[in-house]
Amino acid sequence: MELGSIVQFLENKTIFVTGSTGFLGKVFVEKIVRVQPNVKKLYFLLRAADTKSALKRFNSEVVAKDLFRVLKERWGGNLYTLLSQKATLVPGDITCNNLGVKDSDLLEEMWREVDVVVNLAATTNFDERSYVSGEKAGLILENPYNMGETLNGTPGLDINVEKKMMEERLNELRVEKSSEQEITSAMKDIGIKRARKYGWPNTYVFTKAMGEMLLGNYKGNIPFVIIRPTIITSTYKEPFPGWVEGIRTIDSLGVGYGKGKITCFLGDPNTVIDVIPVDMVVNAMIVAMAAHATNQPAMNIYQVGSSVANPLVFTYLQDYGFRYFTKNPWINKKGKPVIVGKVKVLSTMDSFHRYMTIRYLLPLKVLQIINTALCQYFQDMYLDLRRKINFVYRLIELYEPYLFFKGVFDDMNTERLRRATTKGDVETDVFYFDPRCINWEDYFMNTHIHGVVKYVFNDDKKG
Repeated sequence: MELGSIVQFLENKTIFVTGSTGFLGKVFVEKIVRVQPNVKKLYFLLRAADTKSALKRFNSEVVAKDLFRVLKERWGGNLYTLLSQKATLVPGDITCNNLGVKDSDLLEEMWREVDVVVNLAATTNFDERSYVSGEKAGLILENPYNMGETLNGTPGLDINVEKKMMEERLNELRVEKSSEQEITSAMKDIGIKRARKYGWPNTYVFTKAMGEMLLGNYKGNIPFVIIRPTIITSTYKEPFPGWVEGIRTIDSLGVGYGKGKITCFLGDPNTVIDVIPVDMVVNAMIVAMAAHATNQPAMNIYQVGSSVANPLVFTYLQDYGFRYFTKNPWINKKGKPVIVGKVKVLSTMDSFHRYMTIRYLLPLKVLQIINTALCQYFQDMYLDLRRKINFVYRLIELYEPYLFFKGVFDDMNTERLRRATTKGDVETDVFYFDPRCINWEDYFMNTHIHGVVKYVFNDDKKG
């Protein structure tokens, strides 16, 4: 694999991007514009009714974010001029035929002009109704999923059957005049049930795997790259350290802990938690894009993570969280600091249920009886305790498969890509993605948790 300048590769290229309003998409867009403003054209597919709505959404959900402050400092008011020249907003919907694009001339233009397609559109809800492997232990290889392949060897996976089953169940619920809440709950349940039947822990990873199967089956002779990032965290370095958006997987625990909602949890303290900063994921994407843009047609898979090169153990995360929030307690909506203690970690589901029953569920039942007897005098206290209990149980339901996960993610393809960057003319200081350079203690204590507090805690005043 021979690589030249990535900046030069991007020059005069036309790139079509889906999911530009998402966390990963925003970082990708910002990076491209910052390092190569001489890109020829950027087409952004946005879920919108028309161009005006797409522009409003792009400006409010992408450019207005603090992530773009470095670009704004560099370009000033000219940033919007640059974007208006380089960016074409495409109203549509990735779930529809022809991506929901109604303008036939625009479709023809994109077919003619686009050099690279970057698909970042996704839902990241683990219990979404309807890239990590779930139940496996050991080394998870950078191998493609074949049609019908399952993680646990259970035969019978047929994507068309799965799709038909979901559609039929959805129609049944509508005929029964179920409420939207009932429909959502039922579809989430069936999604998780189907995923676990074939060895995946949740709907999110199950549908990702099926997506890979379809792409491998229909890609034809197109050079093709699949990036499988693990748990994506805040920016490590660019455009500045610590930018994050939304509650990412492990941050659900961090937010709950910092706000005093979690005092016990379930898991193996020695489990390796595979995380990778978002700017490293984007850099790996761009380098892989350049490496395979003109290659022979093949499916190239890169797992971008840290569990092999620089493993992070669950117990370290607990320690970082305790030390950070002890020194920098969260100030709740009443203006009082939330005092955190060390989380009690239970090593089995049975011990977790026993602990929760004795420590929380029985007191909750007693409080409910007293509250009823005293005409709801303790209603606020009762509701607060019930919310905390439900919060912990919900997190356990979603993340249990990962809390005892014994696998690590092979990244030999990604390592070869990294090595190739050191031999050619690649700007390695700009397109870095080696997790071995990360000092996890420094990153979490001084960058990531601070970023979560700034960009996630402060956007969630209800907690």
